[in-house]
Amino acid sequence: PADLDTRTPFFLAPMSDITTAQARINAICKHIFTKEWKYAEELIATANAISAPGKGILAADESTGTIGKRFKGINVTNNRENRRAYRFLLASTPGLGKNISGVILFEESLFEKMPDGSNLVEGFQKNGVILGIKVDKGTRWLPGTDGELYTQGLTDLDKRCKKYYEFGARFAKWRAVVKILPGKGPSQNSILETAHTLARYAAICQANGLVPIVEPEILMDGDHDLAVAQMWTERVVSACYTALRYQGVLLEGTLLKPNMVLPGKDCKKKYTPKDHAAATVTALQRSVPVSVPGITFLSGGQTEEEATINLNAMNQPGLGYRPWSLTFSFGRALQKSVLDVWKGEEGNVKAAQNMLLLRARANGDANLGKYTGYAAVGAATKSLYVKNYAY
Repeated sequence: PADLDTRTPFFLAPMSDITTAQARINAICKHIFTKEWKYAEELIATANAISAPGKGILAADESTGTIGKRFKGINVTNNRENRRAYRFLLASTPGLGKNISGVILFEESLFEKMPDGSNLVEGFQKNGVILGIKVDKGTRWLPGTDGELYTQGLTDLDKRCKKYYEFGARFAKWRAVVKILPGKGPSQNSILETAHTLARYAAICQANGLVPIVEPEILMDGDHDLAVAQMWTERVVSACYTALRYQGVLLEGTLLKPNMVLPGKDCKKKYTPKDHAAATVTALQRSVPVSVPGITFLSGGQTEEEATINLNAMNQPGLGYRPWSLTFSFGRALQKSVLDVWKGEEGNVKAAQNMLLLRARANGDANLGKYTGYAAVGAATKSLYVKNYAY
């Protein structure tokens, strides 16, 4: 073909297309403004591998406090031994790599040792799952705003990214939070802060070999309708890409992790998955460059099944040009049922792993537009919404 699909890494392209794919990557790399960009080709390959058809990301990057909240729901003590046991359950799941291309980890997990001296992450690596790392340090009140937030963590980010890369991580995540305030939406202060900080983070990550996931999450809090959610998603995402360009970020070596466009949790009007899909895809078509290989949605408090059904709806025919892989980067919406099956008991590990594989397969099928509802079991329909969600 004249131009190989950007979602196909050159090392996975058909033999006849290898030369074309490599030439395209070389052309991209030559247009980088930085004099030396030693990671460019690797960044592009990693971003495309994560965006492979039928695959998505397992977000297992809960902080110590957040995993404690998860464990409390199943009456499991939040200590290092139990955290290690649960995360090893995830890492050692046989066949996980069939539908999971990458995993986002909390720093404790990335460097965790098992009792036999092996690294916890070896299980993920043996499954062909690319290691990612949460690099932000949480949110704080943004002065001058009505309770809006900014994200911390830029000060020593370069040093931490270098350390993470050396240990095997190849992508990173930074969560920014945007609130649609009643009657007025996000402040300009919040939008500019979110865009600038995400762009600085992305540039620092790429300079140290990590693909940055750009995550401007618009919370579901409020009673706004779908049209309002779509408008603010377009504006916030557009602002992020303007800032990314100003910082010289290589878009081909990035991923976007946005909210799905949904009405506020307290909105009285009801919408269908088709409505959600149309609003989401339209917002992205108006704001995301075609050079971005993958859009990996957060679940944002939807039930496991809602998140999967909405993702499946976005990958149906009739929604126009979608040059990116529309896939998942789910935490709660991949793990709720798994935790409910596990309950902290060794005898439940295999059943919990089977549940993880079921939810991963469901979302992999949703990425292909082929999900039929077969995974609506267990806790899949339980609400996961938390107001002012933080982790």
